[in-house]
Amino acid sequence: MKRPTGTPTRTGRSPVADKRSQPAPAKATPRRVTRHRKPKRGGILGWIAGFVTLIWRIVWGSVWRLAMTVALIIGAASAYFYVSLPEASELFDGRARGSVTMLDRDGRVFAWRGETFGAVASDQIAPILREAVLSTEDRRFYRHLGVSPRGIASAVRINMAEGRGPLEGHGGSTITQQVAKLLCLGETFDPTRFANEAEFEAECRSGGIWRKIKEIPYAFAMEAKYSKDEILSIYMNRSYLGGGARGFEAASQRYFNTPASQVNASQAAMLAGLLTAPSRYAPTADLQRSQERANVVLGLMNEEGYLDDQELAQARANPATLSQAATARAGGYFADWLMESGPGFLTSETTEDVTITTTFDQRIQRAAERALQQVFDEKVKDGSTAEAAVVVMSADGAVRAIIGGRDTRVNGVFNRATQAKRQTGSSFKPFVYAAALEAGYSPADRIEDGPLTIRIPGGRNWQPQNYSRNYRGMVTLTTSLAQSLNTSTIRLQEAVGRDQVIRVARDFGIVSNLTTSPSLGLGASEATLLELTGAYAGIRNGGTSVAPYGVVEVTMQGDDRALMGQTGGFGERVISQRAAGQLIYMMQQVISSGTGTRAQLGDRPVAGKTGTTSSYRDAWFVGFTEQYVTGVWMGNDDNAPLTGVTGGGLPAEIWQAVMSEIHDGLPELALSTVSPDGSGIIMSSGGSTPQVVTSGSADDPLAAALAGVMNSVEQQNSGGGRVIGAPSTEVTGGAPATPGDSVGASSDDALSRALQGILGGN
Repeated sequence: MKRPTGTPTRTGRSPVADKRSQPAPAKATPRRVTRHRKPKRGGILGWIAGFVTLIWRIVWGSVWRLAMTVALIIGAASAYFYVSLPEASELFDGRARGSVTMLDRDGRVFAWRGETFGAVASDQIAPILREAVLSTEDRRFYRHLGVSPRGIASAVRINMAEGRGPLEGHGGSTITQQVAKLLCLGETFDPTRFANEAEFEAECRSGGIWRKIKEIPYAFAMEAKYSKDEILSIYMNRSYLGGGARGFEAASQRYFNTPASQVNASQAAMLAGLLTAPSRYAPTADLQRSQERANVVLGLMNEEGYLDDQELAQARANPATLSQAATARAGGYFADWLMESGPGFLTSETTEDVTITTTFDQRIQRAAERALQQVFDEKVKDGSTAEAAVVVMSADGAVRAIIGGRDTRVNGVFNRATQAKRQTGSSFKPFVYAAALEAGYSPADRIEDGPLTIRIPGGRNWQPQNYSRNYRGMVTLTTSLAQSLNTSTIRLQEAVGRDQVIRVARDFGIVSNLTTSPSLGLGASEATLLELTGAYAGIRNGGTSVAPYGVVEVTMQGDDRALMGQTGGFGERVISQRAAGQLIYMMQQVISSGTGTRAQLGDRPVAGKTGTTSSYRDAWFVGFTEQYVTGVWMGNDDNAPLTGVTGGGLPAEIWQAVMSEIHDGLPELALSTVSPDGSGIIMSSGGSTPQVVTSGSADDPLAAALAGVMNSVEQQNSGGGRVIGAPSTEVTGGAPATPGDSVGASSDDALSRALQGILGGN
């Protein structure tokens, strides 16, 4: 069958697809995705938005880099400080110098110098004290890492609210940062950079921005190196708390005489309150202000839950008070004297803690202060600028009390008893009479009191006058001294020789420069009150000099072996016991019937001498009993004249008041000139002249004979005595007259002269 040709006509769909005849599918056109763009902002807003976006990208891109850089720097600095930090215990005591603790004659502490210190760990401190410190200084101490951003922000806000700069006033420092400051960021004192340690410490305490920045890595280093308790221990040991106390142990002992482990809430609050301003809030400076500050601290402790309401009320009802020693503050001038006169390596410059046992007597000091205050309150006009000084010592030179000025509750100020050199006036006269008695003259010998002219090299004439401007003619040496007559004293001086007077005064302890002019005998030279009182002590103990002293023993703290012993005491003999005994008798007449009657102590035997300088610039009274030697000075610091004050006036009254106080309850002992070794002589007070008796055995016939003969001689002399051959009224020097060149009943008695020489040499 022939196949059909051509294309068949299809009227329907073939069930089989003819792929060959099916047209190729059309190529799919890719679909375009239309993005929704933000409408463009035109104008200045668009520019601003773009600029802000750019800045943000720059800042954000830089912040994390800057933060990383700062963190690396702080980390590196902290690591540097970390390796340089020693053990915590080595940082407890950071003092450059040591301290001096002074004990009185009974072994009780009465004064401190330098910065006292007592190392103690925080766990050895009373918990209430630790809580008081945390309440007032760093409430979040145990919760931060050494720096408190919240505390700093709060401090900045407070400072600006109070009108100060952001870093002025409140610092917002944590205890850790404060320790960093106390440690001076690890720096040590460099004398090439700082003039002194005070300047160095001031630099360490400064709150500049750079130092604040350096505190941060140092604080982090300490937090990494030490425990919180160790950091707190460093803080509580190195903090200065006023009154020369470094650390809480020293402060607790200083103010309360109590260890830091035993303080109560009131005491703890007072100590913690000192951290803000140690000098201002020190209880020894102002107890009431210190108690008010403690009340604030107690309130903070209550807020933190360390004290409940009942404990708070009890603590406020019983505020902390000072110990008896801290309250008395006795001995400030005495302590200053020891610090200035003792060896520097054991006192003002010591690098160790030193304990000095002294001669100081707190009872005598307080009695003297009361007496001085009473006289000024009752007899000195309000507004007077007159000053006074007092020295009390035993006859061996042991100083018992010193008052260096009317303000007795001070330290580190001018001490008028030991530092002021003033003209001695007539209080120098006993040395003239001591030289005369040593030369062989007698208290009953007579000398003229009348007009006198002495020619001084250079052609000038000097004419001494008596205080009364009157003259008494021929008088005994006893009367001349008792009435403090000037012309007769100068005649005696010229007869004995000024060189001999100077020798006696120097040997008795007047170390200041002495004039060689004729006015020597009237006290034209200067001396300190301590010098003059010590010289009178030499007269009191029978003619043997003494060196005033206050140190009995010096030891290192914790060491039983003494580094140094007594620094003074008895010295060499200056005049014979007989001459000293006669002089004591003559000085007794000064008080019984002479210029010093206001110094009488009832029936108690006393001896002394008044002194007033020209123009009334200085007034003195120095005297003694068997128990004590006391000197009093009055004057103005600017050397202005006193108004109506002489040595026999207010100084004698002050002396009498002081001696009455310190002799309260003591027996009334007769004055004697028994030497320290017991071989001397004593004087009785009967008759117009002293009676000389031996202190040896009654069975000693030679001693009895000598005493009898001498008493007989003195009795003969008492009727008239020898007349001293005074020098010419016009002299140019101090050549002494020969003691034998006098006129009297016994002047040609060879035996009497021999006995005088024998006894005079005792």
